[in-house]
Amino acid sequence: MEFKEFPQLQEKLYYEQLENGLEVYMLPKRGFNKSFATFTTKYGSIDNHFVPIGQSEMKLVPDGIAHFLEHKMFEKEDYDVFEKFSAHSASSNAFTSFTRTCYLFSCTSDLKENLTTLIDFVQSPYFTEQTVEKEKGIIAQEIKMYDDNPDFRAYYEIIGNLFKEHPVKIDIAGTVESIQPITAELLYECYNTFYHPSNMLLFVIGDFDVEEMMALVRENQAKKDYKKEEPIPREYPKEEPQAVRPESTLEMEVGTAKVFVGVKDASADQDGKDLLKKEVALDIIFDLIFGSSSTYYEEMLDKGYINDTFSYETNCELSFGFSIVGGDTRYPDELAHSIKEKLLTIPTMTFDETEFTRIKNKKVGRFLSALNSVEFIANQFTQYAFNGVQLFSILDILDELRIEDLQQLAKDYFVEDRMSIFKLLPKQA
Repeated sequence: MEFKEFPQLQEKLYYEQLENGLEVYMLPKRGFNKSFATFTTKYGSIDNHFVPIGQSEMKLVPDGIAHFLEHKMFEKEDYDVFEKFSAHSASSNAFTSFTRTCYLFSCTSDLKENLTTLIDFVQSPYFTEQTVEKEKGIIAQEIKMYDDNPDFRAYYEIIGNLFKEHPVKIDIAGTVESIQPITAELLYECYNTFYHPSNMLLFVIGDFDVEEMMALVRENQAKKDYKKEEPIPREYPKEEPQAVRPESTLEMEVGTAKVFVGVKDASADQDGKDLLKKEVALDIIFDLIFGSSSTYYEEMLDKGYINDTFSYETNCELSFGFSIVGGDTRYPDELAHSIKEKLLTIPTMTFDETEFTRIKNKKVGRFLSALNSVEFIANQFTQYAFNGVQLFSILDILDELRIEDLQQLAKDYFVEDRMSIFKLLPKQA
């Protein structure tokens, strides 16, 4: 077992890769009442084109199958997963994102029993054609519900304006049509490929004895028939740098219009520290320009163009990247024009050193504060680890980041033909 110390944070992160390929990270937090664990596979909604384990040809599977598989993992032949966690005072959940599927629990006692339950239920799939068909109806209703949600629709509409081929533009749950071909056999094929320990990461945080907890994991895995596998070959469609559509509009039954302006990342080929540096730098740029303490935010608020729903987000992943800014508005045309015009000025803007330092210090403070939450650390850790970098590297990157880095990124990132506007308008009578 290896460990890495982070003196600035007074943290010691323990790591071991087991013989079957499973990566195990443990972060002891002395005196913490709550423990948290995540068991995550590097398998998300975008992973629909891959070579199944034991095969040699690329296979295209239905959109939404990763999310479908997450739902089915909680169904067992002879026991209830949630009841098992509840018996040891644990709260469990799961989620599927664009790039990963995560199973998790939190507890204040019985960490060993709950960790064993987590590992075992994720490593014991049970699918039948009958239960799969039943699940299609449940997930179809979920998809329809989200299709009627204005915020959800607006989010995927702007992503769809940016991307032509990449599966990031597709709802994580898929569509009602796309989930129909899913079978138990297909679920097992995806499960056997992506839920192999070689493609997974186990993270545990809380007040526990590291040697004792690692021994539990080793013993658990030694009883199971897994051999280390090579990385899974995956393919993602080649994307042109330009946005698909410069603008689109949709009418729905809403009381207030929504406006989002998106920017497509044309250089989504970085990983590790470089990728994290870009994410941190973009977050600072957007905070400087559009944050609640910015001049722009105050001006738009005074004009009545925006309210407290106005926000931004940036996504930087191995095969795609994008940023979105916007919110609810009574003046959709004016706000859309204003945001885009502001985005176009960023490449030639001279950032203020004092403001840059202030924002950096704010990010450091918020990150240090977030480290008091075991949920925050556990949920964020895997995302960065799968991209080849440690969560705690954020502090080093913030420290090393210079205003010149922001200026160069701004010139490369904020290009007009990579931008798109989406307006969600109240339906006309």
